Amino acid sequence: MAEESPEARAYRRGFRQKDKRDDYALDLFHEARAKLGTDAGRVGQILKELARLYNPLIDAPVVDLATSARIMALLETGRSEDAAALLDDRYRLYAPVDDAERHEPGAPTV
Repeated sequence: MAEESPEARAYRRGFRQKDKRDDYALDLFHEARAKLGTDAGRVGQILKELARLYNPLIDAPVVDLATSARIMALLETGRSEDAAALLDDRYRLYAPVDDAERHEPGAPTV
């Protein structure tokens, strides 16, 4: 079975907000992190979608356009680790957690 896209999962579950694991933006962060070194085009699409979503914790888009542009510029020059660090920074602004429950997009889950 093909891997389900974040859009399809969000549609199927109806955007339930009770659990952070059901958050569409978090799904997009995870997909972007997974594709950083392999599919810059898809990462660009994901960043555009994240720019449309609102982060009430900082009263700004989940990923602002300047950060999105920096991430894409880093990917174009082959600096995916630096791009990942910027993406992780935006992830932490959107979904801050304490150290005991930290599961960043690239971190293995326990």
